[in-house]
Amino acid sequence: MAFRASPQNHNPNNDFEVSQPPTDGVSSLSWSPRANLLVATSWDNQVRCWDVQQNGQAIPKASQTHQAPVLCSAWHGDGSKIFSAGCDNQVKMWDLQSNKQQQVAAHDASIRRMAYISERNMLVTGGWDRTLRYWDLRSPNAVHVHQLPDKCYALSLNFPLLVVGTAERHIEIFNLQTAPQQVYKKVISPLKFQTRTIAAFPNRTGYLVGSIEGRVAVHHVEDPSDPKANFTFKCHRGDGNHIYSVNDIAFHPRYGTFATVGSDGAYNFWDKDTKQRLKAMQAASQPIPCCSFNGDGSILAYAVSYDWSRGSSDHNPAQSQNYIMLHAVQENEVKSKPRKK
Repeated sequence: MAFRASPQNHNPNNDFEVSQPPTDGVSSLSWSPRANLLVATSWDNQVRCWDVQQNGQAIPKASQTHQAPVLCSAWHGDGSKIFSAGCDNQVKMWDLQSNKQQQVAAHDASIRRMAYISERNMLVTGGWDRTLRYWDLRSPNAVHVHQLPDKCYALSLNFPLLVVGTAERHIEIFNLQTAPQQVYKKVISPLKFQTRTIAAFPNRTGYLVGSIEGRVAVHHVEDPSDPKANFTFKCHRGDGNHIYSVNDIAFHPRYGTFATVGSDGAYNFWDKDTKQRLKAMQAASQPIPCCSFNGDGSILAYAVSYDWSRGSSDHNPAQSQNYIMLHAVQENEVKSKPRKK
């Protein structure tokens, strides 16, 4: 894929810039499972969709509106619909063909995370009302409501593995194949600070946890035979005491390596199996709140915008700019390589 871009402080890696970005902070990015359609949710109450061309140009396709900031989205398995939710406590379903939107689910507080379970034709949502809810979209009521130990902060699905992270570092693991309504295992995060993001392994044997303290944990569902298989590593840290939040983690769909993005404005590529960083990219002038690989792993989409890690006191909408960038992924950035001696 050929990209054309001009280097700026928000784009030190010369990545392609998406046109008509959100007017406030970007909260999530997600790609269609069937095409290079990219969806962004944002704090300006909008859900936007772009059609990304082979030359890297992103053509604005359409948008929809919520009544409050939108925090998360998920695609239907066939790529025909987009689910979105956030601070209006509602889940809305956007049919791309008709360009119509309708409410299909709700929580009693803001909805922070969601995922579409293609194998069950169901949606799972996690909210700040301390519940995890499963939805059959033919019914207005949840099929099952699970009480979480605290507010939902993170959620990752790789069927049948579902991993949910809450406040106070709780992590609950579910096996959707055998017992979706029962917690398979409860653990406390191996990291000492608040959970920010979780990503299930491609082989479903474990998950990554990212925290606000610039650290990632590699953790397995079952106790590994090798005690060194579970470990943590530092990332997104500056000089001295400058420590930044790990805001999002995304696995590469082909190689099983992964990207992390942080409040330091950087994105990096890692290999958990050889325990090494594959590529460190230059840091942008603002935080990176979220990222997502497209279906074949040729593009990493990421946002450059305020991430609320320092609260509302540090946020100046008049000065803060919001960008969505597209990085053309090179094989040598994401393909596993032998560890250097």
